[in-house]
Amino acid sequence: MTIPQVPLAALDTVWFQVAGTVCNLACTHCLVSSSPTNRTHEGLTLEQIRPHLAEAARLGAREYYFTGGEPFLNPELPRILEAALAYGPATVLTNGVLLSSARSAELRSIADGARYSLDFRVSLDGLDAPANDAIRGRGTFARVLAGVRNLAAAGFDPVLTVTEACHEASSAAGRERFLDLLRGLGVERPRLKVLPLFRIGAEVARGGPYESWQRLAGDEVAPDGFAHLQCSSCRVVTDQGVWVCPILVNEPAARMGPTLTDTLGAYPLRHAACWTCHVQGATCRT
Repeated sequence: MTIPQVPLAALDTVWFQVAGTVCNLACTHCLVSSSPTNRTHEGLTLEQIRPHLAEAARLGAREYYFTGGEPFLNPELPRILEAALAYGPATVLTNGVLLSSARSAELRSIADGARYSLDFRVSLDGLDAPANDAIRGRGTFARVLAGVRNLAAAGFDPVLTVTEACHEASSAAGRERFLDLLRGLGVERPRLKVLPLFRIGAEVARGGPYESWQRLAGDEVAPDGFAHLQCSSCRVVTDQGVWVCPILVNEPAARMGPTLTDTLGAYPLRHAACWTCHVQGATCRT
């Protein structure tokens, strides 16, 4: 079987695994199996990130994403965001439970002093506590809502990210209910992003692994059919080098080199998760 190769059309987006795989939660569908004890990747320091930011700017990067694990477990995150916002817009992907009123106010101050915009994506997997907490842990629903409310009070309009593990996200009526939830929390411009499930990491135990047929062959993808794939325009920096995308950071074969410059070549879509990206169009774009 011929494996299709995805060229890097442009390095538009650079991700930073700023908290490694360490998280204060252990969600049952987490594609990188983040948890309080997962040290597959460690967090990144500001000193480690600075040269990658400068390199990314030289290579034409236009935006920066910060993920984990839970980014707010990294005590340097505020200073890291200040550094990134000197280069371009920044977005933090967070579970929301650590977004206190004081922290949200600090983030507002950082955003107000920056040249570029600061945005947040907060994860939720249900419209009530029983649905969400079965996936994300007891008590998380109330804590996430409090975090979103604090961000809104500080003048942010966070994106709510919901996976397909949440059945309400599959219907227009259900998605509208999520937007109403955001409005009720004070979010002036409610936005919702529904994400596919990747059958890797913790999700394997919850939903099962990929089937053998869920692989891409060269003749299934047109030569110009890569624009919707993250790997055509992004790379992710971890404490161990640069990976092709934030989905495959636990896959050693997805490491492309120590620097961004080393990763500008094509990447083979050999992993089953690449099938999900291609079929469902998984992307960081809003």
